[in-house]
Amino acid sequence: MMRRLLFFLFLLFSLPFPAEGGGPGRDSLFVTVLQDPPVLSSRRQIERLIDFSKQAQIDILFVQIYRSNEAWFASTIADSSPYEASLELVGEDPLRLLISKAHAAGIRVYAWLNCLSLGNNKNARLLKKYGPDILTRNLKDKAKIEDYKIDSQYFLEPGDLRVRRELSGIVGEILRAYPELDGILFDYVRYPDPQPDYGHTQMNRERFQQATGRRVVEKNDAAWKDWKRRQVTEVLEGLTAAAHALRPQIRVAATGCAPCVRALEEAFQDWPSWLDQGLVDFVVFMSYSSDPEEFAGFIAGAKKETQDLGKTMIAVPAYKLTGSAPTFGRQMRLCREADSGGCVVFHYGSLLEDPALARFLTDEDTGP
Repeated sequence: MMRRLLFFLFLLFSLPFPAEGGGPGRDSLFVTVLQDPPVLSSRRQIERLIDFSKQAQIDILFVQIYRSNEAWFASTIADSSPYEASLELVGEDPLRLLISKAHAAGIRVYAWLNCLSLGNNKNARLLKKYGPDILTRNLKDKAKIEDYKIDSQYFLEPGDLRVRRELSGIVGEILRAYPELDGILFDYVRYPDPQPDYGHTQMNRERFQQATGRRVVEKNDAAWKDWKRRQVTEVLEGLTAAAHALRPQIRVAATGCAPCVRALEEAFQDWPSWLDQGLVDFVVFMSYSSDPEEFAGFIAGAKKETQDLGKTMIAVPAYKLTGSAPTFGRQMRLCREADSGGCVVFHYGSLLEDPALARFLTDEDTGP
């Protein structure tokens, strides 16, 4: 009997388990639905990802499962036809299969959601349900749906309470379906920012007037800007609350724009305060520059704005550096030397496209 017990304990503690608690690890990886072929489209692609991740000693896989109001999981709120197609191709739930194989290899999996962007999906379910009133807008006249596009995307209005309710519902669908997830990453929690005079929806203006007593919304009014930042933060507060209501211990992360001044003044995203307030466990800093000097400057700026850079993971833009392996290697070294919470490569498909980039993750002898 004792021999059997000892054998069982040996098996139990020799199995690889995903890391629990603590901060983010060293190198992690974005896995987007846009790469060809998509990882969730076949068992072979899932196994290939896990094999690569083991070789590269990847800590976290941020797996995109919600984008443009389309779902790679069973959903009644979003269009789940991508999930249904993947389910038929794989023969079982592809995300559940990926999580199982990742955990067996000691790798954590976070669900990655593009929250307030509808991409260029003018047929999104949310648009059909509510119409263009839920899209953020500037003061220019809108004659057709295409007039709402910003930077080739449709953006949901952060101050719209219907938007918040629907997004929280999506979080609930995911965490009920996949209780084994290690965490959840909220992306696109911000206003669009090429020309930041957005937010002029009817609901937004009415709520601003009720909150402040101001009948006129001025473009450069500090109260209007602060109010918009508060709307963005409230979106994240609602998403985090929805996640913790179902999984109190689940790790929650969000993406933050770079540089910090852009985040605060154009995207109305005060992500350093999210860390200071403990709203999220960590932020993934989207430091997407192909210039190593600018990349280093982004990191230096983040250090000044945050109390603890260890709660910030630095994203490295592999997608901008295909064909430029030395530059990618330099940025990876800058990231690893930054005393941050870790490096996140955007994205896995770019490493497949340019194996020279992948060697900086899988080969310890790539050199300086």
